[in-house]
Amino acid sequence: MDDKDQCAYHLFLEEEDSTTVIALLRILPENIAYDDMAIGRVIVKKSYRGQGLSRIMMKKAIDFITEDLGKKRIKLSGQAYLTEFYEDLGFKKVSDLYLEDGIDHYEFLYEIK
Repeated sequence: MDDKDQCAYHLFLEEEDSTTVIALLRILPENIAYDDMAIGRVIVKKSYRGQGLSRIMMKKAIDFITEDLGKKRIKLSGQAYLTEFYEDLGFKKVSDLYLEDGIDHYEFLYEIK
């Protein structure tokens, strides 16, 4: 957690018939991480990976931002090896490769014109 969590929306998925969180992400309002809305901290519990939960969570976050909040731009910092994943969701790479926490990243932008 960091100081951004206090102003973020948090989307999470619980295990069926349980209160155990198995996936989560945070949505940051404009001017917190970027000038635009942002999605970050996408995490899926290890035993639930490979089931498409990240894609489901990302789509729900995009829908919330664009439909419920009426925003047209979403930015994120994504690990380079996930470029195809983000591009399949409609994001476009908008930066050169950079290191974040010792891992190759790009900035991605989702934009409704």
